[in-house]
Amino acid sequence: MNATPTLGFLLHDVARLLRKRFEQRAKCLGLTRSQWQTLAYLSNNEGIHQGGLAEILEVEPITLVRILDKLAERGLIERRQHPTDRRIWMLYMRDEAHPLLAEMRELGDTTRAEALQGVPAEQREQLFHILSVMKTNLVQACRSPVDENETNDG
Repeated sequence: MNATPTLGFLLHDVARLLRKRFEQRAKCLGLTRSQWQTLAYLSNNEGIHQGGLAEILEVEPITLVRILDKLAERGLIERRQHPTDRRIWMLYMRDEAHPLLAEMRELGDTTRAEALQGVPAEQREQLFHILSVMKTNLVQACRSPVDENETNDG
């Protein structure tokens, strides 16, 4: 086996280590990883329904309900009934969540700075650009089915 990691393994390891380091710092906030991820995504998607947020987070709706229950108990989020469909709950941040989000952003900035220490600004911009292009390519690719020839070759 080749000792050089593939791009996929390297990206996975870097993402895992970023999460681990952030969790070490965020421990003092009293949130689980799934709770801070939910808050982070909700802050950019206020008014989304529970099913839509579960899809974004790639978790089962019942799993998200448990996370949301905990966040609601802490007074960080609120559910509001949809104006025309009482089966749908819309999700919103409460004012109490905003200082916590600000702390989370600071911890994220510190973690990213630590990870990128020694990488010049120009290379950081290149890295961000390349990863953005890769994401765009993969999002587009995931919208179309895989050709049968591709799945039968391995």
